[in-house]
Parts: sequence; C-alpha cells; structure tokens
Amino acid sequence: MDLRTSLATQSYATARSAAAPQALGPDKAAPGPSDVANEFEQVLATGEATARSAMIGGADPHALVEALAASEMAVETVVAVRDKVVEAYQEILRMPI
Repeated sequence: MDLRTSLATQSYATARSAAAPQALGPDKAAPGPSDVANEFEQVLATGEATARSAMIGGADPHALVEALAASEMAVETVVAVRDKVVEAYQEILRMPI
C-alpha cells in the first residue's frame, strides 16, 4: 500500500469523526432564541469589560484583540441573521394571495 494513500485515508477518517453531528443528551435541549441572545449579550459584555480593563492598563493587548474579534464576530452574525429574517419577511409579503 502506498504511504500517501494510507495517510490520506487516516486523515479522512479523523476529519469525518470530527465533523460528525453530536447527539444531544436527554438533559440538553437545542439552544433557543433566548439562549442565543443571552450568549450574545455575554460576549459583548466580556468585550466591553476587557476594553475597559485595557484602557486602564489591566489587560494585555492580546486579550483585547481576542475580545474585540469575538465581539465583531457576534455582531456580524446577528446582523446576518437579521438580514435573512427581513429578506424572508419581504418574500412573504411578495407572495400572491
């Protein structure tokens, strides 16, 4: 067997298991809109706290960059979801009766 083929097969098996969907346990439910909103609020609050701490010299620049990147990603995600909801609503309004 060729070494490259073996390595490719092994890499594929590793990637496949990592990308497999995870089943939720009986005590865990899928996150709802309120859970997502609470997580968004927490990400923004953490970013603001880190920025305040960096302004007074309490946080390292690396932590500030990470917090700002997480906040930016959260805001961009919320904006994308909002745009899709508005687009769906407009599509419903355009439907003939």
